[in-house]
Amino acid sequence: MPNTDAEARQRLLDALAEATDDLGQALASLGAAYEPLDDQQADRLEEQLFRPVQRAYGRAQRTQSEFASRYGLSAHEAAMPAPGVPSTGVKGFIENAMAALGRAETRLVATQDSQMAIEVGDVELRAGIAEVRRLIDGVSRDARSFVRTFGR
Repeated sequence: MPNTDAEARQRLLDALAEATDDLGQALASLGAAYEPLDDQQADRLEEQLFRPVQRAYGRAQRTQSEFASRYGLSAHEAAMPAPGVPSTGVKGFIENAMAALGRAETRLVATQDSQMAIEVGDVELRAGIAEVRRLIDGVSRDARSFVRTFGR
């Protein structure tokens, strides 16, 4: 395999790792938002926001590690980032999560639509990215709804 294909695959892997890190940031922020909520609102946050992002994060990690394994590349080891200080508050944590989710979506779209993904990626990589995007589709809308009705 020419070195350029290996380098291109590593760049694809790095782009997916950056999106995965963004999803991890969103997950950490949503986890912090969950803590001060009452049971009813915590359940709602978990169902509408946390769980879809958690699934997307897991799928992104799996897509990344499987792609790396198929081509003998180094997979990025993600560490859960700190969500921020408690004074950020529930709304602030949710806003931070949605900003991170937006960054992840932008990176995923750019990666999925890149010529590199077509030329040196594979079907499994493209399917994994599409699945991650499907899992987070609508989460921003649900977050806006959650914040709008928070505390009512």
